[in-house]
This record gives sequence, structure tokens and C-alpha cells, in this order.
Amino acid sequence: MSLSGAAAIVGIGATDFSKDSGRSELRLAAEAVNAALADAGLTPADVDGLVTFTMDTNMEVAVARATGMGELTYFSRIHYGGGAACSTVQQAAMAVATGVCDVVVAYRAFNERSGNRFGQVSAAVATQATSSGTDNAFSYPHGLSTPAAFVAMVAQRYMYECGATSEDFGRIAVVDRLHAANNPKAFFYGKPITLEEHQASRYIAEPLHLLDCCQETDGGVALVIVSAERAKDLPHPPAVIAGAASGSGNDQYIMTSYYRDELAGLPEMGLVGRQLWEQSGLSPTDMDAAILYDHFTPYTLMQLEELGFCGRGEAKDFVSEPGALEVGGRLPLNTHGGQLGEAYIHGMNGIAEGVRQLRGTSVNQVPDLAKIVVTAGTGVPTSGLVLTAP
Repeated sequence: MSLSGAAAIVGIGATDFSKDSGRSELRLAAEAVNAALADAGLTPADVDGLVTFTMDTNMEVAVARATGMGELTYFSRIHYGGGAACSTVQQAAMAVATGVCDVVVAYRAFNERSGNRFGQVSAAVATQATSSGTDNAFSYPHGLSTPAAFVAMVAQRYMYECGATSEDFGRIAVVDRLHAANNPKAFFYGKPITLEEHQASRYIAEPLHLLDCCQETDGGVALVIVSAERAKDLPHPPAVIAGAASGSGNDQYIMTSYYRDELAGLPEMGLVGRQLWEQSGLSPTDMDAAILYDHFTPYTLMQLEELGFCGRGEAKDFVSEPGALEVGGRLPLNTHGGQLGEAYIHGMNGIAEGVRQLRGTSVNQVPDLAKIVVTAGTGVPTSGLVLTAP
């Protein structure tokens, strides 16, 4: 039995993206879920499954009550922060493909700017009574106490081994902000940047500039997943799930996998990529666009290599080709503006953009798009999707 082609995303919904939502995280989740169901032409009563992140504060039963759902036959949560994004869709697809559920909603909602800010030092991360707390207790006393600091270590090694520069990282930020500037839903709508502005922005953790780091956002996103057969009767063209994969690499830590023989890579994304291409029967050259998780720009370059869009150490050349990452280029990237330009909703907004591209409704539409790859958070166990037209 193959998961490929058995399920589809048929509804997408989101709140506004802001720095101070002024409402509870549960309300954000309910708004996003209701919007996604309305988009799918379904009602809360149709839903019998919910999937979210372990980091989400909104329990499935609370979301069910807040939206008017009835009985649930399936519910699950995925670990590892942003790495969970595409895994939520994978779990939902498995549930509907095996007949456990008919309609599953995946959601993520938080006040990540006005509430608990992920980009700040959090002593609680190193003192939690879990194995992750023990792991973090080795790095926090040495000043590695923010996500940017974690990534800076790997980025330095990547620059040394592959010859990449800060300007190469900046090209990701520039193209994301170019696409966000044309997206009315994006926080940085109408605000493109130049490479010079990227280089002039202050350091957060060298070599990472401020403009190498994603936003902190208040908001929510939800996705509706049903079987491919049921999708035929719903209002919008479905985004068929041709591939859905999760992966954890050898000697995996959470953002601090410093003890591998090869420090300057993301082997868990390589594992996800191999699964995606095998499941879907497609390859990187078949992709019409890519939505790559961009919490920090160096990891976007590494993903291009791990997924096979270019060879080891070649991403710097891939991204420096004029227009290569723009609509009309070799591989249009993050056409919604990414988490650097649109919003940071733990990658769920990137999946929604993949659906819009397949529907032909993106504000930065790639002509004749039929195949797109989407990835989740990197530096942690991660996940990915290949979405295709019916």
C-alpha cells in the first residue's frame, strides 16, 4: 500500500499575521480552523480528526468545542517544533488513507511575539525535566541559549567548508522579502530589501545578521485533509499529497547536533528528500517551485543541497544566479515571502502557499505550476511534502 496520491489538502485557512493579536491562542486556532473548513466547503460537524504540534497550547478537545465539532476518532501531536509542520499533514494523510478518519484538520496557532517569544533566551529549556533538558544543559552555560546562536555554529562551519559567504545567505532574505512585498497578507508587504541592507543589518549571532533570522509572529494556520476520492467533490482543485515524509538523522539533537562527523549539513533533510522522491516517483528537476523552511537563511542553502537541487557546496552558486529564485527563474522560492517575509507560523503558512500555487491563486503565481516541494523546520527532526495537481 502506498500513501502517494491517497490523500489531498482541500482547505486552507489563516488568521491575520501580526505582532500583537489581542486574542487568545485558542481563539486564533478556532479562527484558522473555521476558515479552512469554509474554504473546503465543509463544516465543523464533518471533522473527525485533529493533528497539531506538541508545542501548541490548544488541546484538540478545546479546539473541537470552540469550533463546534462533534466526536473525534483520531488525534495526534508531533514533536520537534517547526520540524513537525509537514508531519502533521503526513499523519492526517495516513489517517484518511487507512479509513480511520474522513476529514482531518491540522492546525498551529500561537502568540509567538506578544506571548512566549521563541527567539529569546529561555532558561526553562535547559531545566525542563526531560532528556532535551539534559541535552540543553550542556550548551546553555556556554552561551548557546537562543536558536540563532545554535544555528550560527553550524553556519560558520558551512562557510568554512563550502566557501559560502554572508552575501550568499542574504540572497535568500532578499528574494523572500521581494515576494513578501507583493503579498498583502505578509507582515513585510510593500517592504522589499536590498543585499546592501541585509549586510548592514546588525549581527544577532555572527555570522547571522538580523535579516537572516525569521520573524516572531502572532497568528494561526489550518489545513483540511481528506481522501483523494472525496476531494473530487469539494470546491477547489485539490493539492494531492504525492509524497509525505519525516526524518531524524544519526546522532540527532534538537538544534545542537554538533557531535556528528559532518557538522555542516542537515542529514535528516537528506533522509526526508530521499523518501519524498521515492514515494512520488519524482525528482528535484521535476519541481516547479519550492517552499523551503527559512527560519535562518543558511539552512535554506543547505536544504537545496540535501534535497538534491544542487551538489554539496554548490548552493552558493545556485542562489547567486540572477533571478534563479524568483517567479520565472529556475526554482521560484518561498513565493509567499517565507517566514522571513510573510509570517513565522512554524512552517504551516508555507504549506498553505503550496496549495495556493497548485490552485493558481498565489499573489506570486508560477505559471503552469503542477508540482511543488515543501519542507518543515531544520536543525531538528524534520518533515516534507511533495504536492501535485490532480
